[in-house]
Amino acid sequence: MHRVVALVRPVQSTFEVGCAVEVFGTRRPGMPQRYEFEVCTETPGPVPTSAGYAMSVSQDLTALESADTVIIPSWLPVEAPLSDGVRHALLRAHARGARLITICSGVFALARTGLLDGRSATAHPARAEQLRREFPRVRVEPDRLYVDHGDVATSAGAGAGIDLCLHLVRKDHGAAHAALLARHMAMPPHREGGQARHAPSSPAGDALDGLLEWAGERLGTPLAVGDLAAHLGVSPRTLARRFADQLGTSPGAWLLSRRVIAARTLLEETDLPVEAIAARVGLTSAVNLRRRFRAQVGTTPGAYRQAFRVP
Repeated sequence: MHRVVALVRPVQSTFEVGCAVEVFGTRRPGMPQRYEFEVCTETPGPVPTSAGYAMSVSQDLTALESADTVIIPSWLPVEAPLSDGVRHALLRAHARGARLITICSGVFALARTGLLDGRSATAHPARAEQLRREFPRVRVEPDRLYVDHGDVATSAGAGAGIDLCLHLVRKDHGAAHAALLARHMAMPPHREGGQARHAPSSPAGDALDGLLEWAGERLGTPLAVGDLAAHLGVSPRTLARRFADQLGTSPGAWLLSRRVIAARTLLEETDLPVEAIAARVGLTSAVNLRRRFRAQVGTTPGAYRQAFRVP
Protein backbone atom coordinates (compact mmCIF):
# COMPACT_ATOMS: atom_id res chain seq x y z
CA MET A 1 0.00 0.00 0.00
CA HIS A 2 1.42 3.37 -1.06
CA ARG A 3 1.67 5.66 1.97
CA VAL A 4 0.88 9.36 1.45
CA VAL A 5 1.58 11.82 4.27
CA ALA A 6 0.54 15.47 4.22
CA LEU A 7 2.67 17.90 6.22
CA VAL A 8 0.50 20.69 7.65
CA ARG A 9 1.38 23.79 9.64
CA PRO A 10 -0.38 26.73 11.31
CA VAL A 11 -2.31 28.36 9.70
CA GLN A 12 -3.25 25.52 7.38
CA SER A 13 -5.37 26.18 4.28
CA THR A 14 -8.23 23.70 4.45
CA PHE A 15 -8.98 23.46 0.73
CA GLU A 16 -5.44 22.48 -0.24
CA VAL A 17 -5.22 19.66 2.28
CA GLY A 18 -8.75 18.68 1.25
CA CYS A 19 -7.56 18.21 -2.34
CA ALA A 20 -5.06 15.60 -1.19
CA VAL A 21 -7.63 13.90 1.06
CA GLU A 22 -10.15 13.61 -1.78
CA VAL A 23 -7.68 11.92 -4.12
CA PHE A 24 -5.61 9.80 -1.73
CA GLY A 25 -7.56 9.45 1.49
CA THR A 26 -11.26 9.03 0.71
CA ARG A 27 -12.75 5.55 0.54
CA ARG A 28 -15.28 5.10 -2.25
CA PRO A 29 -17.68 2.17 -2.86
CA GLY A 30 -16.61 0.03 -5.78
CA MET A 31 -13.06 1.38 -5.89
CA PRO A 32 -10.00 -0.45 -4.57
CA GLN A 33 -8.11 1.46 -1.90
CA ARG A 34 -4.61 1.95 -3.28
CA TYR A 35 -3.28 4.53 -0.79
CA GLU A 36 -2.93 5.06 2.94
CA PHE A 37 -3.32 8.72 3.82
CA GLU A 38 -2.10 10.41 7.01
CA VAL A 39 -1.42 13.91 8.26
CA CYS A 40 1.50 15.08 10.37
CA THR A 41 2.85 18.33 11.77
CA GLU A 42 5.99 19.48 13.51
CA THR A 43 4.31 19.95 16.88
CA PRO A 44 1.35 17.56 17.33
CA GLY A 45 -1.86 18.96 18.75
CA PRO A 46 -4.37 21.54 17.52
CA VAL A 47 -3.34 23.13 14.21
CA PRO A 48 -5.21 26.38 13.41
CA THR A 49 -6.73 26.55 9.92
CA SER A 50 -7.71 29.30 7.54
CA ALA A 51 -11.38 28.35 8.10
CA GLY A 52 -11.28 29.43 11.73
CA TYR A 53 -11.23 26.02 13.37
CA ALA A 54 -8.35 23.85 14.54
CA MET A 55 -7.33 20.44 13.18
CA SER A 56 -6.27 17.87 15.73
CA VAL A 57 -3.06 16.28 14.39
CA SER A 58 -1.50 13.50 16.45
CA GLN A 59 1.52 12.55 14.33
CA ASP A 60 4.85 14.36 14.28
CA LEU A 61 7.59 14.50 11.65
CA THR A 62 8.55 10.86 12.21
CA ALA A 63 5.54 10.02 10.01
CA LEU A 64 7.62 11.18 7.03
CA GLU A 65 10.20 8.46 7.66
CA SER A 66 8.05 5.79 6.03
CA ALA A 67 6.10 7.92 3.54
CA ASP A 68 6.20 7.04 -0.16
CA THR A 69 4.75 10.44 -1.07
CA VAL A 70 5.01 13.62 1.01
CA ILE A 71 2.55 16.40 0.22
CA ILE A 72 3.02 20.00 1.34
CA PRO A 73 -0.52 21.37 0.91
CA SER A 74 0.25 25.11 1.10
CA TRP A 75 2.75 27.06 3.18
CA LEU A 76 1.38 30.23 4.74
CA PRO A 77 2.66 32.79 5.12
CA VAL A 78 4.91 32.02 2.18
CA GLU A 79 7.75 33.97 3.82
CA ALA A 80 7.82 31.57 6.79
CA PRO A 81 11.20 29.83 7.03
CA LEU A 82 11.64 26.09 7.38
CA SER A 83 12.66 24.94 10.82
CA ASP A 84 15.73 22.70 10.94
CA GLY A 85 13.47 19.80 11.88
CA VAL A 86 11.16 20.23 8.88
CA ARG A 87 14.03 20.79 6.45
CA HIS A 88 15.92 17.71 7.61
CA ALA A 89 12.77 15.56 7.59
CA LEU A 90 11.95 16.56 4.01
CA LEU A 91 15.51 16.03 2.79
CA ARG A 92 15.74 12.64 4.52
CA ALA A 93 12.46 11.54 2.96
CA HIS A 94 13.66 12.63 -0.48
CA ALA A 95 17.04 10.97 -0.05
CA ARG A 96 15.48 7.57 0.65
CA GLY A 97 13.23 7.82 -2.42
CA ALA A 98 9.97 9.47 -1.33
CA ARG A 99 8.49 11.91 -3.84
CA LEU A 100 7.80 15.43 -2.57
CA ILE A 101 4.67 17.13 -3.89
CA THR A 102 3.42 20.66 -3.33
CA ILE A 103 0.03 22.26 -3.78
CA CYS A 104 -0.17 26.00 -4.41
CA SER A 105 2.02 27.94 -1.92
CA GLY A 106 3.67 24.72 -0.72
CA VAL A 107 6.24 25.33 -3.46
CA PHE A 108 7.88 27.97 -1.23
CA ALA A 109 8.65 25.34 1.42
CA LEU A 110 10.06 22.94 -1.17
CA ALA A 111 12.17 25.70 -2.72
CA ARG A 112 13.74 26.34 0.70
CA THR A 113 15.10 22.78 0.76
CA GLY A 114 17.18 23.50 -2.37
CA LEU A 115 15.61 20.56 -4.21
CA LEU A 116 14.20 22.85 -6.89
CA ASP A 117 17.48 24.61 -7.67
CA GLY A 118 18.20 24.40 -11.39
CA ARG A 119 14.78 22.87 -12.07
CA SER A 120 11.44 24.10 -13.32
CA ALA A 121 8.45 24.66 -11.04
CA THR A 122 5.07 26.32 -11.17
CA ALA A 123 3.14 28.47 -8.72
CA HIS A 124 -0.09 30.35 -8.29
CA PRO A 125 -0.02 33.34 -10.70
CA ALA A 126 -0.27 35.75 -7.78
CA ARG A 127 2.92 34.27 -6.28
CA ALA A 128 4.96 33.42 -9.38
CA GLU A 129 6.95 36.64 -9.46
CA GLN A 130 7.71 36.43 -5.73
CA LEU A 131 8.90 32.83 -6.16
CA ARG A 132 11.14 33.87 -9.05
CA ARG A 133 12.54 36.80 -7.08
CA GLU A 134 13.25 34.88 -3.88
CA PHE A 135 14.58 31.73 -5.58
CA PRO A 136 16.42 32.83 -8.73
CA ARG A 137 17.85 29.34 -9.23
CA VAL A 138 14.34 27.95 -9.76
CA ARG A 139 12.95 28.20 -13.31
CA VAL A 140 9.42 29.42 -12.66
CA GLU A 141 6.91 28.44 -15.35
CA PRO A 142 3.69 30.21 -14.36
CA ASP A 143 1.62 28.90 -17.29
CA ARG A 144 1.82 25.26 -16.17
CA LEU A 145 -0.88 23.44 -14.21
CA TYR A 146 1.81 21.27 -12.67
CA VAL A 147 5.42 20.29 -13.21
CA ASP A 148 6.44 16.73 -12.38
CA HIS A 149 10.10 15.72 -12.21
CA GLY A 150 9.37 12.30 -10.75
CA ASP A 151 11.03 12.88 -7.38
CA VAL A 152 9.52 16.34 -6.87
CA ALA A 153 6.42 17.97 -8.35
CA THR A 154 4.73 21.34 -7.98
CA SER A 155 1.25 22.58 -8.86
CA ALA A 156 -0.24 26.01 -9.37
CA GLY A 157 -3.42 27.02 -7.53
CA ALA A 158 -5.37 24.61 -5.36
CA GLY A 159 -7.47 23.39 -8.29
CA ALA A 160 -4.31 22.48 -10.16
CA GLY A 161 -3.32 20.49 -7.07
CA ILE A 162 -6.17 18.10 -7.86
CA ASP A 163 -4.87 17.83 -11.44
CA LEU A 164 -1.43 16.94 -10.10
CA CYS A 165 -2.79 14.38 -7.64
CA LEU A 166 -4.84 12.69 -10.37
CA HIS A 167 -1.77 12.73 -12.62
CA LEU A 168 0.16 10.87 -9.89
CA VAL A 169 -2.64 8.31 -9.55
CA ARG A 170 -2.48 7.82 -13.32
CA LYS A 171 1.28 7.23 -13.11
CA ASP A 172 0.92 4.85 -10.17
CA HIS A 173 -2.10 2.81 -11.24
CA GLY A 174 -2.95 3.60 -14.85
CA ALA A 175 -5.34 5.77 -16.79
CA ALA A 176 -8.41 3.60 -16.20
CA HIS A 177 -8.13 3.75 -12.41
CA ALA A 178 -7.47 7.50 -12.48
CA ALA A 179 -10.43 8.06 -14.80
CA LEU A 180 -12.71 6.05 -12.51
CA LEU A 181 -11.56 8.11 -9.54
CA ALA A 182 -12.11 11.34 -11.48
CA ARG A 183 -15.64 10.25 -12.35
CA HIS A 184 -16.36 9.63 -8.66
CA MET A 185 -15.11 13.17 -7.98
CA ALA A 186 -17.04 14.64 -10.94
CA MET A 187 -13.72 15.95 -12.26
CA PRO A 188 -12.25 16.01 -15.77
CA PRO A 189 -10.20 12.80 -16.04
CA HIS A 190 -7.13 14.49 -17.47
CA ARG A 191 -5.75 17.96 -18.08
CA GLU A 192 -2.21 18.09 -19.38
CA GLY A 193 0.37 19.69 -17.10
CA GLY A 194 1.39 22.02 -19.90
CA GLN A 195 -2.11 23.31 -20.47
CA ALA A 196 -2.71 26.99 -19.81
CA ARG A 197 -4.30 27.39 -16.39
CA HIS A 198 -6.96 29.91 -17.31
CA ALA A 199 -10.22 28.37 -18.48
CA PRO A 200 -11.92 29.84 -21.56
CA SER A 201 -14.93 32.04 -21.06
CA SER A 202 -17.16 29.29 -22.43
CA PRO A 203 -16.72 25.49 -22.31
CA ALA A 204 -14.21 24.25 -24.86
CA GLY A 205 -16.62 21.78 -26.41
CA ASP A 206 -19.20 24.51 -27.03
CA ALA A 207 -16.66 27.08 -28.17
CA LEU A 208 -15.25 24.58 -30.68
CA ASP A 209 -18.75 23.65 -31.88
CA GLY A 210 -18.52 20.01 -30.87
CA LEU A 211 -15.24 19.48 -32.73
CA LEU A 212 -13.50 17.63 -29.87
CA GLU A 213 -16.28 15.07 -29.55
CA TRP A 214 -16.47 14.70 -33.33
CA ALA A 215 -12.71 14.09 -33.59
CA GLY A 216 -12.68 11.75 -30.59
CA GLU A 217 -15.17 9.47 -32.34
CA ARG A 218 -12.91 9.27 -35.43
CA LEU A 219 -9.48 8.58 -33.96
CA GLY A 220 -9.20 5.35 -35.96
CA THR A 221 -9.39 7.25 -39.25
CA PRO A 222 -6.52 9.11 -40.93
CA LEU A 223 -7.67 12.34 -39.31
CA ALA A 224 -5.38 15.34 -39.77
CA VAL A 225 -5.39 18.96 -38.65
CA GLY A 226 -6.76 19.97 -42.05
CA ASP A 227 -9.75 17.70 -41.46
CA LEU A 228 -10.44 19.39 -38.13
CA ALA A 229 -10.31 22.81 -39.75
CA ALA A 230 -12.54 21.68 -42.64
CA HIS A 231 -15.14 20.31 -40.20
CA LEU A 232 -15.44 23.74 -38.60
CA GLY A 233 -15.19 25.54 -41.93
CA VAL A 234 -12.16 27.59 -40.87
CA SER A 235 -8.57 27.85 -42.00
CA PRO A 236 -5.87 25.79 -40.23
CA ARG A 237 -4.40 29.07 -38.94
CA THR A 238 -7.76 30.11 -37.41
CA LEU A 239 -8.15 26.64 -35.90
CA ALA A 240 -4.68 26.85 -34.35
CA ARG A 241 -5.53 30.21 -32.82
CA ARG A 242 -8.78 28.89 -31.33
CA PHE A 243 -7.04 25.85 -29.87
CA ALA A 244 -4.32 28.04 -28.34
CA ASP A 245 -6.87 30.44 -26.86
CA GLN A 246 -9.26 27.82 -25.49
CA LEU A 247 -7.16 24.72 -24.78
CA GLY A 248 -3.64 26.09 -24.47
CA THR A 249 -2.26 23.66 -27.06
CA SER A 250 -2.12 23.12 -30.81
CA PRO A 251 -4.58 20.99 -32.83
CA GLY A 252 -1.83 18.53 -33.74
CA ALA A 253 -0.65 18.14 -30.16
CA TRP A 254 -4.23 17.70 -28.93
CA LEU A 255 -4.95 15.06 -31.57
CA LEU A 256 -1.78 13.10 -30.77
CA SER A 257 -2.53 13.29 -27.05
CA ARG A 258 -6.04 11.90 -27.62
CA ARG A 259 -4.64 9.04 -29.70
CA VAL A 260 -2.13 8.12 -26.98
CA ILE A 261 -4.80 8.31 -24.25
CA ALA A 262 -6.99 5.96 -26.31
CA ALA A 263 -4.03 3.61 -26.76
CA ARG A 264 -3.44 3.56 -23.00
CA THR A 265 -7.04 2.56 -22.38
CA LEU A 266 -6.85 -0.28 -24.93
CA LEU A 267 -3.57 -1.50 -23.44
CA GLU A 268 -5.17 -1.58 -20.00
CA GLU A 269 -8.52 -3.09 -20.92
CA THR A 270 -7.93 -5.39 -23.92
CA ASP A 271 -5.54 -8.10 -25.16
CA LEU A 272 -5.30 -6.56 -28.62
CA PRO A 273 -1.80 -6.68 -30.12
CA VAL A 274 0.05 -3.40 -30.39
CA GLU A 275 -0.35 -3.36 -34.19
CA ALA A 276 -4.13 -3.55 -33.86
CA ILE A 277 -4.19 -0.84 -31.18
CA ALA A 278 -2.10 1.42 -33.41
CA ALA A 279 -4.66 1.01 -36.19
CA ARG A 280 -7.62 1.63 -33.88
CA VAL A 281 -6.24 4.92 -32.57
CA GLY A 282 -4.99 6.20 -35.91
CA LEU A 283 -1.25 5.82 -35.35
CA THR A 284 -1.01 3.48 -38.40
CA SER A 285 1.74 1.12 -37.23
CA ALA A 286 3.21 -0.50 -34.12
CA VAL A 287 6.49 1.30 -34.78
CA ASN A 288 4.80 4.69 -34.84
CA LEU A 289 2.73 3.88 -31.73
CA ARG A 290 5.83 2.80 -29.79
CA ARG A 291 7.69 5.97 -30.76
CA ARG A 292 4.80 8.31 -29.89
CA PHE A 293 3.92 6.36 -26.76
CA ARG A 294 7.43 6.47 -25.36
CA ALA A 295 7.70 10.21 -26.07
CA GLN A 296 4.44 11.00 -24.23
CA VAL A 297 4.28 8.34 -21.50
CA GLY A 298 7.95 7.60 -20.93
CA THR A 299 7.76 3.84 -21.43
CA THR A 300 6.89 1.25 -24.08
CA PRO A 301 3.36 -0.01 -24.76
CA GLY A 302 4.39 -3.49 -23.64
CA ALA A 303 5.82 -2.31 -20.32
CA TYR A 304 2.80 -0.09 -19.75
CA ARG A 305 0.40 -2.99 -20.36
CA GLN A 306 2.33 -5.23 -17.99
CA ALA A 307 2.18 -2.58 -15.26
CA PHE A 308 -1.40 -1.39 -15.68
CA ARG A 309 -3.38 -4.23 -17.26
CA VAL A 310 -6.88 -4.30 -15.72
CA PRO A 311 -7.75 -7.85 -14.61
